[in-house]
Amino acid sequence: MRALSRALSALTVLGVAAATVTALTPAPALADPGTVVISQVYGAGGNSGAPLANDFVELFNRSSAPVTLDGWSVQYGSATGTGTFAANPVVPLSGTLEPGRYHLVQLAGGSTGAPLPTPDATGTANMSATSGKVVLVRSAQGLACNGGSTPCSPEQSALIADLVGYGTANYAEGVPAPALSATTAALRGDHGCADTDVNGTDLVSAPPAPRNGATAAAPCGTPSPTPTVTPTPTVSPTVTPTGEPCQSPATHRISQVQGSGDVSPLAGQTVRVQGVVTGDFQRADQLGGFFLQDTAPDADPATSEGLFAYGRDTFKDVKAGDRVLVTGKVVEYNGWTELSPVTAVDVCGTGAVAPARVSLPRPAGSTLEPVESMLVTVTGPLTVTDHYNLGRYGELTLSSGGRLFQATDRPGVDEAANQRRALLLDDGSTRENPPVIPYTDPRVVRLGDTTLGATGVLGYGFGVYRLQPTKPVTFLRTNPRLPVPLPVLGNVRVASLNTLNWFTTLGSRGANTAEEQRRQLTKLVATLKGLNADAVGLMEVQNNGQTAVQALVDALNAEVGAGTYAALTHPNPGTDLIHVAVIYKPAKLTPVGPARSSADPVFRRPPLIQTFRRVRGGEPFTVVVNHFKSKGCDTAATGPDADQGDGQGCYNGERVRQAKATLDLVQSLRLPNALVLGDLNAYGEEDPIDTLETGGLTSLSKRFVPAPLRYSYLYDGRSGELDHAMAGRDLLRRVTGATIWHVNSDESRILDYNTEYNPPQLYRPDAFRSSDHDPLVVGLIL
Repeated sequence: MRALSRALSALTVLGVAAATVTALTPAPALADPGTVVISQVYGAGGNSGAPLANDFVELFNRSSAPVTLDGWSVQYGSATGTGTFAANPVVPLSGTLEPGRYHLVQLAGGSTGAPLPTPDATGTANMSATSGKVVLVRSAQGLACNGGSTPCSPEQSALIADLVGYGTANYAEGVPAPALSATTAALRGDHGCADTDVNGTDLVSAPPAPRNGATAAAPCGTPSPTPTVTPTPTVSPTVTPTGEPCQSPATHRISQVQGSGDVSPLAGQTVRVQGVVTGDFQRADQLGGFFLQDTAPDADPATSEGLFAYGRDTFKDVKAGDRVLVTGKVVEYNGWTELSPVTAVDVCGTGAVAPARVSLPRPAGSTLEPVESMLVTVTGPLTVTDHYNLGRYGELTLSSGGRLFQATDRPGVDEAANQRRALLLDDGSTRENPPVIPYTDPRVVRLGDTTLGATGVLGYGFGVYRLQPTKPVTFLRTNPRLPVPLPVLGNVRVASLNTLNWFTTLGSRGANTAEEQRRQLTKLVATLKGLNADAVGLMEVQNNGQTAVQALVDALNAEVGAGTYAALTHPNPGTDLIHVAVIYKPAKLTPVGPARSSADPVFRRPPLIQTFRRVRGGEPFTVVVNHFKSKGCDTAATGPDADQGDGQGCYNGERVRQAKATLDLVQSLRLPNALVLGDLNAYGEEDPIDTLETGGLTSLSKRFVPAPLRYSYLYDGRSGELDHAMAGRDLLRRVTGATIWHVNSDESRILDYNTEYNPPQLYRPDAFRSSDHDPLVVGLIL
């Protein structure tokens, strides 16, 4: 859906830091023509030969209504450096900017040059005199991105009201504005009104002429009362109706525009090309343009025959199948070669293009650049391997050869090969959280479902190629839902379930409203009923004494019978907001001795240890329920806990220490028939699991669950197992089976209990998407 985000979302954004879980590596999104824009940038203030003593950024309200700047800011980043916008001093803004008025932001300066007019805001950012990038942000917090080495996420991009890159900047609207000097600034044409989303077109190099709030108003559409910059002349768009002769021939072939490399050899030049429209995405909620393709390919397989023409809603008469001549400026829009802006289109007749056949995986060392913007059919069966952004952006990731697995989850997985097997399927739209979500009719697509090929045009955005379908894509339910877990036999069933923040306190974690809490509880109860386990280890239960866990037990017993389940009391739940818990069937199991835990500070969420015996007698067994430290990074993750770049994330060292401490508990407490289970936040071939296995525990999922089904969690389009059940040597011979019930990781998050953005008709009071982790079940004979 966000193949090319030119339209900023109206979604209220809660923060500016990048999301911790993302299906993509996003590239910058550019704003529509703005209400308040950056109308002038000068970075040589106080330098030798400078006419002015300070750097400055000038803002202008080009709209017809007042705009409040309260809570906004101006932020600066170096042209190509690795520092983020937040690394430089942020300039907070305030007040209301009336139509046609300017707002002068004074920045760092020196001893040379005249003072600026009285500024409307001041800051200390020290800009480059020649190249840099400036953003006007609808937030007072610094953006934790730079648009280059650290791309801005969709959430961050949605906060950017305007962007100006100049000189060699690697982040700009279209192409950057010209490089500046001690005596030149970048001035926006038409006294600030020009805004085509191409910095190189809208801003020109000229002597600095700072304007402030006292400058006379110059509403757009009226002459400026102050020194102005003559904008670059543009050609009025024209459309020649079908049947009329085309007025002038093409100047270049599309393949010449594309070139044989990643960047067009004609970038910055105005060209006229001919082709047949293969995909029309001009609507305001779509990509804002159309794809065209040459019907007579050249002989060079490295050059694409397709091109995207960005024209917003200008050329409504253009449709798929039209043979057109298109005039426009060649730009590299964040890695995508396109014509922007398009200034003329002649419709010369009709034509047809056969889709090129593309197969996955791509050969090593290759890219999809040779078929960029072309009509393609991806051959062979493709499996849905990621749906994280289905509801928000209409995106799915497909892969050849089945789903993709985490490289640290099992032997033989190569992440480079994963990337060559994958392709993003988009929906040609720029809308966020649409009321009608694609690929949900007649059923919501599930991980593991397949499609037999897909046809569309190959766009690009946020750092990845995106297939925008030109024909409906249908999916076969090749991974059907199971209403209950597969059988594990035995006379005792033990399960593990991460509840995804079951909280009775609203607005903390978990549910925000009473309705959401009811929906969440209903789904969790349905899951526990389906598991039908004699004992269940629970993770991510609110740490508020017995309140949260008892509320869950009460709701469960209301469904399965009074007194069916009871909850243990954790003797040392720790101080984290969440803790582990155990519920069990008193009619089946009797606790042997009190519940125990550990005071070792290595456990942020101390384990819960309980020995049980069947009511009818037999051998005792002990559950050790754990929830190891997560993989997320923060400033405290240093030394061995820092991300080592080996795929194990942050705090791997701490998880290893927790694994060793768990082994010490099993041995020192002489736990009979120990069963260690829970969310260990480590995939199957990572150090914590190796530590537990080396210490004598056996992974029951590795032993009993077939490899294609051995996963419990989805992250970044890769499946893997974070939830484990590991048996000691004495218990291993009593294990009759193990299974993972895939009710959560295969299901889209639009099916969960949340009411924000989830279409209400998709909610069901069942177990599917009750959490983001799949539960695991173990059978024992005791």
